[in-house]
Amino acid sequence: MTTTWVDIPQDSPFGLDALPYGSMDTGDDFAHLGVRIGDQALDLTEAVTELPGEWSDVVEEGNLGVLLAAGPEAWERLRADIQTWLSDEAHRPVVEKYLVDLEGVTMLMPFTVGDYVDFYASENHASNIGRIFRPDSEPLTPNWKHLPIGYHGRSQTVIVSGSDIPRPQGQRRTPDGDVVFGPSIRLDIEAELGFVVGVGSERGSSVAVSEFDQHVFGVTLTNDWSARDIQAWEYVPLGPFLGKSFATSISGWVLPLAALKYARIEPPARDVPLQDYLKDVPDQPWGLDIDIEVQLNGEVVSRPPYAQMYWTGAQMLAHTTINGASVRTGDFYASGTISGKEVDQRGALIEMTWGGRDPITLSDGSTRTFLEDGDEIVLTATARGRDSRRIGLGECRGRITPAR
Repeated sequence: MTTTWVDIPQDSPFGLDALPYGSMDTGDDFAHLGVRIGDQALDLTEAVTELPGEWSDVVEEGNLGVLLAAGPEAWERLRADIQTWLSDEAHRPVVEKYLVDLEGVTMLMPFTVGDYVDFYASENHASNIGRIFRPDSEPLTPNWKHLPIGYHGRSQTVIVSGSDIPRPQGQRRTPDGDVVFGPSIRLDIEAELGFVVGVGSERGSSVAVSEFDQHVFGVTLTNDWSARDIQAWEYVPLGPFLGKSFATSISGWVLPLAALKYARIEPPARDVPLQDYLKDVPDQPWGLDIDIEVQLNGEVVSRPPYAQMYWTGAQMLAHTTINGASVRTGDFYASGTISGKEVDQRGALIEMTWGGRDPITLSDGSTRTFLEDGDEIVLTATARGRDSRRIGLGECRGRITPAR
């Protein structure tokens, strides 16, 4: 395996096999496209002016927009060039000048979000929610194993990690049946994986499961904040609205699909026959061995495994477009809450506390059923890499502030 001349720990999850991209302000109030290596980033916007290749037009805007649209061949060539620049000592005199410490940068939105769709792809999560709210019925709805259920979110409130989350306000119904207005009192998280579309599709056509990696550039950690009380009152009959649209946080780093080469695994066994357009492609699995960690105020409260997700990112995209709907560069869709089979693998507080019945006790003795003002949630994740190494996805962080 090729190694980098950059001084990073041998077990760093951000070595040459990772190389996530992000947009950053290095202190000059301009956006720079960077690629992470260890706890530094190579400022591509500046460095490419002195390096071989014709990448200036691709990186000069300081975000991923142009690169996303350039397509898979360009994605592969730039990644290969970056790996060469960071491993070949011949490039060190130039490249080293443009390495910046991450402590000194501010992460910006890595791309401009087009449309946003959120799915409900975890059987464990969907089953738990069904048992909480419909204890005397089948936990899964009749359609759940036939198609990946999703809804359209609000792209303007997809925000970068580190942004504060003002507590949302809205209508809710009290246990006594009164309808009141005010700040949400059941504010929750959803630990998710987001997918970033690079190459769009034509209206009237669809994207096959086998074409997933020709359209999707990469993945990013996602927290789809949820106001459960607002959501519960409003969602019948048309689904989530204000309970979900106020904020969706994403990591400042987007990990290319190419970095997940060794993380690809078979998804769970299908026990209901799928329509042809949703069938998994033999020998081209898009299940992913990714381990997520959820921290509440610095304390780990859950470790959801993405490997147990029933629906894959490839199936989500195929379903999104099967009716002829198009996708475009910068479209973004997320998996829905990632939850495992065990109690300590649940990706939302509503599951961890079983609807508020079983509070979480933190190490300082305080308890939580849902989020309080001042609480901070941090998601981190690693994927399986070469030779049992782990590949880093970066963090997704947000802190709750009082309702405005």
